[in-house]
Amino acid sequence: MSSAIKALRTPDNRFSDLADWPYPPRYMDDLSGYEGLRVHYVDEGPGDAEHVFLCLHGQPTWSYLYRHMIPKFTSSGGRVVAPDWLGFGRSDKPVDDAVYTFHFHRNMILEFIEKLNLSNITLVVQDWGGVLGLTVPHEMPERFSRLIIMNTALATGQKPSDGFLQWKAYAATQPDMDVGGLMKRSTPHLTGAEAAAYAAPFPDQSYKAGVRRFPEMVMIEPDMEGVDTSKRAAQFWRDEWQGASFMAVGEQDPVLGPEVMERMRGLIRNCPPPFMLSQAGHFVQEWGAEVADEALVHFARA
Repeated sequence: MSSAIKALRTPDNRFSDLADWPYPPRYMDDLSGYEGLRVHYVDEGPGDAEHVFLCLHGQPTWSYLYRHMIPKFTSSGGRVVAPDWLGFGRSDKPVDDAVYTFHFHRNMILEFIEKLNLSNITLVVQDWGGVLGLTVPHEMPERFSRLIIMNTALATGQKPSDGFLQWKAYAATQPDMDVGGLMKRSTPHLTGAEAAAYAAPFPDQSYKAGVRRFPEMVMIEPDMEGVDTSKRAAQFWRDEWQGASFMAVGEQDPVLGPEVMERMRGLIRNCPPPFMLSQAGHFVQEWGAEVADEALVHFARA
């Protein structure tokens, strides 16, 4: 599949001296079906840890989004694995928009989990991390034991909110989206250095096919790719999920805020009332230390 896929690789010097990011890069370029495409991931904590926190980011972010949560999870004795989707972060970036499809990314994460042989996974998701990641456990339920879910949804081909349609329309007019500026507007307490770290993967517009494509890929029509997979996932979470769950909600999110998350809570079997963050917007992980602390306390009680 991948040998003919033209991709760009962000120069390493773009990632030097990032704010609050001491984690060495790890790479794999031999995933089955993705040979030659290099996937970046963070892997921190003991390899034999009881719990593996698999942290999946969304658009237009990368694993840097989890910098406040990684030390909390590793301090608890856990192992944290945080990959970058192809097209984002330090992973390779296919240049052709048509490469970016739901199953291109979903199959990649399935292969990634198998390659690292991850088990007893706590799935940690937000935004596209959830749109994709929530469709994985029904494929390999024996590998997953817990869920931390933040502002995201399963896209099953239904009409979206006006907020999402506005975001999609805006994104469509921004082929060279100012990623750092977007993150700063949506999370005003970010420092300039943190906003720059979010922009680091994208030296110019040619690196931003993934940033452009992901809003277009959200399944808002019943015949879109990924709808059937997401419907199967919804059935799994409603009827078959046996694990512990924790939900955190950024109340200021105009697209995937409290109303959407309450619907998600109703879908997830035995999901407790959410941890509400009144100041947080879409990128809940920017309040990640607080969220991680609450989640760990919740799981300890459970």
